[in-house]
Amino acid sequence: MEQTVTPTTTPTDGTRLVAAQQSKTRRSQGQDPVPNAALTLAQISDTNLQRFSSGYSELDRVLGSGIVPGSLVLVGGDPGIGKSTLLLQMMNALAHRYRVLYVCAEESGHQVKLRAQRLEVEQLAASSLESIVDRADLYLLPETDLEAIVRELDTLQPQVAVIDSIQAIYLPTLTSAPGSVSQVRECTAALMRMAKRDHITLFIVGHVTKDGAIAGPKVLEHLVDTVLYFEGDRFASHRLLRSVKNRFGATHEVGVFEMSDRGLAEVLNPSALFLGDREEATPGTATIVACEGTRPIVVELQALAAPTSYASPRRSTTGVEYNRFLQILAVLEKRLGIPLSKLDAYVSSSGGLNVSEPAADLGVAIAVAASFRDRMVDPLTVILGEVGLGGQVRSVSQLELRLKEAAKLGFKRAIIPKGQVLAETGLELIPVGRVADAIVAALPAQTRSS
Repeated sequence: MEQTVTPTTTPTDGTRLVAAQQSKTRRSQGQDPVPNAALTLAQISDTNLQRFSSGYSELDRVLGSGIVPGSLVLVGGDPGIGKSTLLLQMMNALAHRYRVLYVCAEESGHQVKLRAQRLEVEQLAASSLESIVDRADLYLLPETDLEAIVRELDTLQPQVAVIDSIQAIYLPTLTSAPGSVSQVRECTAALMRMAKRDHITLFIVGHVTKDGAIAGPKVLEHLVDTVLYFEGDRFASHRLLRSVKNRFGATHEVGVFEMSDRGLAEVLNPSALFLGDREEATPGTATIVACEGTRPIVVELQALAAPTSYASPRRSTTGVEYNRFLQILAVLEKRLGIPLSKLDAYVSSSGGLNVSEPAADLGVAIAVAASFRDRMVDPLTVILGEVGLGGQVRSVSQLELRLKEAAKLGFKRAIIPKGQVLAETGLELIPVGRVADAIVAALPAQTRSS
């Protein structure tokens, strides 16, 4: 006796799309939530992923070529570093094209207006000649209650909103104080859900605490799409905006700004900012090309080796990782015989830029050796290479990109690791395999001055 077998059918693409739409309809009508049907990448619409410019090319670079609608961006940094200033300037640039909302939870509306007047930020007047469709305004909301902020976002439906800052926002249903870990986490989670649902781009300001963990940006890094950190010395005018997490672009990208009485201005050629005077060579200096993300930056390193007046010599670094500097000093003493254990040693990067990548090792070693021998490196020479514990010079990443940046700024020679195949860069290349060979190539054969 034959058995009738009912054939199994697989859902077609049209069936999956209908199921997904029905699931969305049930949720919008308040019915029981139904899991979304799985779709292929080709079936998912990418209309909401079209980036738009923030009005500042340096900020667009760090975000990954522009702002992604519906993304949640955390901007962290020390108080007073310039976070609110940059975001207010960005909102002014966006207000000419989009409806934007600035939630000032730490300041009153009058305080923000005074800063806007100082920065020459002007809101578009209601009597503008633009049509009502094309007109976009910069709205201001002094509020700390999250429920009131969410209601305003629902009513206004802005394309971009800024929450300044998340430490001052509180959820009334929680008993903890504003700024606590639970308040910060729950408020950010609620804002994230709204940003994804309504495709509102949210910029959240977070202050860095002393340890960076308690109610600080570290608590929120896993919730947001992008994490930007503002860095800078309060005694210097430049500011660095660095991306440490980005779901829509490359990490470790850097945007460079300069603080003035009119706010933050973009620095389109940061190499000129971190490059010292190359016209007159001085002992103990060397030039490297650091890569911050995909951006090469030419930086001058300065070193000083001087007799110590203490039982143990002092070591100090500015912009260079301290432990890596100690490792380079040990290699110079063990492999080259330079008696640095009896000398104080200092190293600094021009402009205070943090240079933590291994490609700067050889430049640091040559700068220290030049200071010890009181000799000068050719100011038109760049030095690139990682120093191994055995005194060897190892290869570095993005070498061709670094050399092209150096050639563009007028450098003539480059001391590089041996064995790397490169295209024509316009520089005279000097490949070396050991630190001793690099020092011989970088320092002229002259007697040490007394």
